[in-house]
Amino acid sequence: MIQQQGSNRIYTRETDENGRTVIRVTGTNRDENHAFIYMARHFHALGLPVPEVLWVSEDEMSYTQEDLGDTLLFDHLDDTSLLERTIRALAHIQVEGAQHFDWSVCFPVPQMDERSVRWDLNYFKYCFLKGTKIEISEPQLEDDFDQMVANILSPSGRESERGYFLYRDFQSRNVMIKDGQPYFIDFQGGRRGPTQYDVASFLWQAKANFAPELRDHLIDAYLEELSAVSHQHSVELNHAEWRAALPHFVLFRTLQVLGAYGYRGYFERKPHFLESIPLAIKNLRDLFARYGELRDQYPYLYAISNDLLILL
Repeated sequence: MIQQQGSNRIYTRETDENGRTVIRVTGTNRDENHAFIYMARHFHALGLPVPEVLWVSEDEMSYTQEDLGDTLLFDHLDDTSLLERTIRALAHIQVEGAQHFDWSVCFPVPQMDERSVRWDLNYFKYCFLKGTKIEISEPQLEDDFDQMVANILSPSGRESERGYFLYRDFQSRNVMIKDGQPYFIDFQGGRRGPTQYDVASFLWQAKANFAPELRDHLIDAYLEELSAVSHQHSVELNHAEWRAALPHFVLFRTLQVLGAYGYRGYFERKPHFLESIPLAIKNLRDLFARYGELRDQYPYLYAISNDLLILL
């Protein structure tokens, strides 16, 4: 058995008939399994760094994939060169992986839209915020949510019509290191969407605690790679618009993560997630301290971030 922190899927390391070790995955949702199997085969055929799917059961409730070992990028966060290779590789899966991709297989939705944005905001409200017992004003909170939806889906923030692949949960625990190179796993929640979301997920992961200077360096490297690979596919990138939209995605992702920590921590009582809550709250506070436009556009969320100090 391979221990998983936030998934209901069961992972086991087994030996197949050829004597090689493989990873067997037993899922609980056929559509989610189907999404991963399709994506993994699509990306692997393009030469992108993902595990090869080796066998699939007839009902798609179980499958085996290439064994990438046990080394996580999370265990090498002090290796700047490896972090840079990883975030540069992200640009390729976002652009090249989207070529001739069948978006209809995505689970649970084919692209980031208003409904899916509001799902994540409500995840924060009901699974985290209400679990803290902090008194909130529902109308004021929803006003800020409305503003965030408008910003996330604005022309400067939205790239879904350009056909980028949104990984959705791109963080260092979902990157394996094999022979010194990064390989991507757990992308079954991917869909068409904006590239900033994945960058926000990676560089503002609570337990990674990257220094601002390192984040800036990795953003520069990522945009250089994204521009090059986008240009190869006749898509021009506006760097100024991309950077202006990024803080909104970082805030949005931070709220989503707090919702996940609340659900896994407060309701499922998993210690790892409870331990991560203060780190995510610190991220939230640092965001509002660094970006004045976030304080101006989301005044009630800013006020709530002050109230959350009692949890630190």
